Amino acid sequence: MKIEKKYGKLIVPDAPTINYISGDGVGQDIFPQAKRLFDVAVEQVYGNHKKIEWHQCFAGQESFEMNGQYLSDETVAEISENLVTLKGPLMTPVGEGFRSLNVTLRQKLDLYACVRPVEYFDGIESPIKNPQNVDITIFRENTEDIYAGIEFASRTPEAQKLIKFISNELQINKIRFPESSAIGVKPVSPEGTKRLVRAAFDEALKKSKQRVTFVHKGNIMKFTEGGFRKWAYEIASDYPTFTKLEFDQIKAKSGIEAAKDAKGLALSEGKIFVDDVIADNFLQQIIIHPENFEIVATLNLNGDYISDALAAEVGGIGIAPGANINFETGHAIFEATHGTAPDIAGQGKANPSSLILSGLMMFDYLGWTEVSKIIKKAMVDAFKEGRCTSDLGGSMSTSEFTDVLISHIQMKPYK
Repeated sequence: MKIEKKYGKLIVPDAPTINYISGDGVGQDIFPQAKRLFDVAVEQVYGNHKKIEWHQCFAGQESFEMNGQYLSDETVAEISENLVTLKGPLMTPVGEGFRSLNVTLRQKLDLYACVRPVEYFDGIESPIKNPQNVDITIFRENTEDIYAGIEFASRTPEAQKLIKFISNELQINKIRFPESSAIGVKPVSPEGTKRLVRAAFDEALKKSKQRVTFVHKGNIMKFTEGGFRKWAYEIASDYPTFTKLEFDQIKAKSGIEAAKDAKGLALSEGKIFVDDVIADNFLQQIIIHPENFEIVATLNLNGDYISDALAAEVGGIGIAPGANINFETGHAIFEATHGTAPDIAGQGKANPSSLILSGLMMFDYLGWTEVSKIIKKAMVDAFKEGRCTSDLGGSMSTSEFTDVLISHIQMKPYK
């Protein structure tokens, strides 16, 4: 049965149709295992009262072999019709050929919020001293910035025409090598910014978070990234927030000791502390003091860098989930955030955790939170026991790790 969005709410039947795309490379290894785990967990929680009706869609290499297209109109229509999709990784050539299928899907369905929660699981190897302090959710604007794909190759007529227009019509002569430069355009709008930031604040309220941080490079890109910062603060004024300046004033007026942090004050005041950080400084701060941040809203390229950097702190991209959502229409694609890893594809070595954790986000999105809770508890216990795949320091195969999670789920403590 179809999932629908009515009156601002997602209407989920007891047997919702969920699209799935297995993906390329290791996608063929991890997706069947994740799907098997999800079906067991749903049955464990709901018995025969609820189940997922899986509907297969095709994209990537599998689609190309079937119909000569990496992404067909039929697949886009199916994803649009059924609202919610779970997918494995899809291949993208570097420097030539088609643009990223992931980016294309985000653009076609206007999935403006890339949501990437990053947290540490005890027992996972990490390159930093205190990975347990990492618990940050990134809201990355998903449709603008350089990912809009407005760029032209070096020495092409299009590039030359745009460069001449910039030079002759706008009287801007800052391009160092105009005869040979490739050139791109970076669109950032108040509309795109505000809907993304609104989603970030809604998440903060939903999860009772005390801090929302805007990350940008507005000190250099005054009107695009600087605009993002300006418009983000405009949205902040619609929520129960206070800024760093107001925080300092509250401390001074009430005599609160200087050691009291903004998040603590936000908790006591029932408000959200909102601030902004320059992107390069933020990349330092998440290594030194990741505990200072909870919800982060940022532009497309910054979000790409930041989410992968945070994933490395908690054990790697193999344990980082992701979702691409339009909170207005209800369309959502939940996906493994790593690549296709063709070097290990078909060998049963791939870590399914990224896809599984993305599935947990999907269950939360559907309102089936009991399912996500028991799977997550199983993962927590498995990691503590050192039972994981080789990329996380263990020795288990894809199917063996899945078997461990299923056995944990079927134990009485998880009922």
